Amino acid sequence: MVMPDFTPTQTASRPNPAPSAPNPPLLWDVFCRVIDHHGDLGVCWRLACHLAARGQRVRLWVDKPDDLQWMAPSGPALVSVHPWPAPADHWPTCTGPTRTVSTDRKHPTADMPHRVIEAFGCHLPDGVQAALARMPAPPVWINLEYLSAEPHVSRLHGLPSPVMSGPASGLQKWFFYPGFTAHTGGLLHPTAPGPTDPPSSAFSSPPATALRVLLFCYEPASLPAWLDAWADGGARVDLSVCAGRASPAVAAWQCQRGTAGSGALHIRYLPWVSQAAFDDLLAQHDLNLVRGEDSLVRAIWAGKPLVWQIYPQSDGVHHAKLAAFLHSMNAPPGVVQAHLAWNADTAQAPPTWDAQTLRTAGEWVRATRQCLLAQPDLAQQLIDFALRHSSPAGAQR
Repeated sequence: MVMPDFTPTQTASRPNPAPSAPNPPLLWDVFCRVIDHHGDLGVCWRLACHLAARGQRVRLWVDKPDDLQWMAPSGPALVSVHPWPAPADHWPTCTGPTRTVSTDRKHPTADMPHRVIEAFGCHLPDGVQAALARMPAPPVWINLEYLSAEPHVSRLHGLPSPVMSGPASGLQKWFFYPGFTAHTGGLLHPTAPGPTDPPSSAFSSPPATALRVLLFCYEPASLPAWLDAWADGGARVDLSVCAGRASPAVAAWQCQRGTAGSGALHIRYLPWVSQAAFDDLLAQHDLNLVRGEDSLVRAIWAGKPLVWQIYPQSDGVHHAKLAAFLHSMNAPPGVVQAHLAWNADTAQAPPTWDAQTLRTAGEWVRATRQCLLAQPDLAQQLIDFALRHSSPAGAQR
């Protein structure tokens, strides 16, 4: 399927700076497997749109392309979406002349420089690797890593990784780390709203006298404690529950409460929404409880108080990753405490989200946003990196 025009909704106060010079057109093949509830695909789709906005042609290869029907019902003409190549597929190489991106599995019809992004260690199929090895010039093959604030990110970003085995043995990949500092690949900045973005009124706002909370989470151990505190508290809380794992978790809490009801907590369950509509939701709420890297970044651009649930791992390494993020972003004590409570292995009570707490958290988010927007955009950094590491046709591997 080919997506029509789309750009994500802008939620930050500052536009994405335009590149100083036009980018030469490149053909990018982005490979993505949907592993964790659409987060991988969400990042790859936004990346494809950002590359297209800079004049790049993008083919997005994904194992669950139908998810984009609700996540991004429209998109740039320069992006085409393809199903994950099957083992027997003759994967299209870029050896012939083409002026448009192919929307099927045939060879393109024009010669253009070629770049490959292997997102989040998805491992390219053997047929794709073999096709890359046959290309007259080695492709710039980028291993796009997960977002992290840990110290190793700055050390490893941009380093080569030789392919030692398999059909592509002898080629070279490059580590590319999104991140929060100038020594990383940066983040995907917000962009100007497009003509097909839904208006903010697509979701009616709750009364201004209530604390408006957006819930997009896994199943944190503290969730029932936070819901209990809001239900039994004296102030109204309007909770918007995103589709996915958050919905059954909240429904289970409601079942457990039984006749006690939800008290001061007013709950509405949201359907699956597009990325643009999700960005609007973040801008409409007073407190955003988000999970995963794409939603964290979008919540930062929204400039509202946030608490991030980092993906929980059985060995507990996620706690160190969370601490690295909070430390690198100079989070104030109240923000740190809220994050630690939300991500704790055992249930912890929520902070009191009074006006001062929300003001402090909001000021921190907006200061973080300003700092991050001063760094180059991830898509532009990828383009610049690919141009610097391009090899001439016939170069030795």
